[in-house]
Amino acid sequence: MDNKGQYECELDQKSPNRNLAPITTEIDQNGRLVVGGCQLSSIAKRYGTPLYVLDEESVRVSCKSYLEALRTHYKGESLPLYASKANSSIAMTKLVASEGFGIDVVSAGELLTALRGGVSGERIFLHGNNKSDQELLIAYEADATVVIDNHHDLERLKELVSKRTKPVRLMLRFTPGIECHTHEYIKTGHLDSKFGFDPDQLDALFKELIDYPWAILTGIHAHIGSQIFELEPHQDLAEVITETFCLAKKYGHPVQDMNIGGGLGVRYVVSDDPPSIQDWIRVISTAVTKACKIRGLQLPRLMCEPGRSLVATAGLTLYTLGAKKSIPGLRTYISVDGGMSDNPRPITYQSLYTCCLADRPLDETDEIVTIAGKHCESGDILLKDIGLPKPLSGDILVVFSTGAYNNSMSSNYNRIPRPAGVIVNAGHAELIQKRERPEDLLMYDVLPERL
Repeated sequence: MDNKGQYECELDQKSPNRNLAPITTEIDQNGRLVVGGCQLSSIAKRYGTPLYVLDEESVRVSCKSYLEALRTHYKGESLPLYASKANSSIAMTKLVASEGFGIDVVSAGELLTALRGGVSGERIFLHGNNKSDQELLIAYEADATVVIDNHHDLERLKELVSKRTKPVRLMLRFTPGIECHTHEYIKTGHLDSKFGFDPDQLDALFKELIDYPWAILTGIHAHIGSQIFELEPHQDLAEVITETFCLAKKYGHPVQDMNIGGGLGVRYVVSDDPPSIQDWIRVISTAVTKACKIRGLQLPRLMCEPGRSLVATAGLTLYTLGAKKSIPGLRTYISVDGGMSDNPRPITYQSLYTCCLADRPLDETDEIVTIAGKHCESGDILLKDIGLPKPLSGDILVVFSTGAYNNSMSSNYNRIPRPAGVIVNAGHAELIQKRERPEDLLMYDVLPERL
């Protein structure tokens, strides 16, 4: 198979989560890869590598696809929320908010990023299984909704806001007990989960909340996992969450928001075949509508939390090839100038990716190599046994579908600075994240005088 077959699939212009490459991907007249009108090897030279690249058009099309699908398939109100843990930055927040999305946050940092990006408090939802007092107070002051995950949330809120005049809006998260075929670490909907109230706690909890005049329960939330290619579990979720919604109403709570979480998968390699955004929304909308009709329930405001499916395939990472080590009869290693600090998913989840050379994307494959990171770990392998045209030191390597959980999970392991990030659109590349410098990493070190 030539290298073209490894990464090029017909681009889905309506559902970018089904692509390997951003929707603006092209090959220029010199045979070089272009995204967002920008030649990738040129922006690598300009900004250095490793470099995160985000295609603005792919993100906007994804947002529009969710909104269009909700308008088409759901007859009630709706509000999609960007799960900002996938890729949190002021620019990304501003981008999705401008398309009509609210924001799901899980920390003070993500919350402040959303506010700085211009998102109004009533469109921000604070998640988390161990929220700090600081996070709760920032959310309260910003008029954000707090997604209560456990009794500790209630105890801290009672201490912090019960004597204030403005009540806090709450959404309750519970574990629906639905399994899906995904990685064990990202299964969050089954009963053995650190997230959410157990179903047998709900009756007593709804009774308890009646006595809290400082809080208003406005919604119910459940989430069954991430990188899901199945649609049936979401149908099951609609039944379970609607039943819980009715129970809350039975106790007089003014719930109006039904949040079914996220989880729609994306394409990382050719064999991945995720559902389209339209199909995912259609199945959920139909199931929620049916479940509400059976119970005589007015359609709630339907919420979903796409994160990965909005941004993963819109992003890619550029590396420069360096050292080569050939072990006869076994393997050839090609090292790059990044690795597990800018993409921890392969060593954490054994995640697979697709790549090509920026300036020779369609050349015939003539060597099988393993792409190794530069960190002091034998397991720092980004791609194993992949085909490339004869790779040379200095070549720019493009790794696709890195827009989600790469930047947001990055680290300074081995005291390696985090990469820069750029957004590309209509032939322009603009910086959205400065490259850290080695000296920046010393900024918060403190040397005791006695040493």
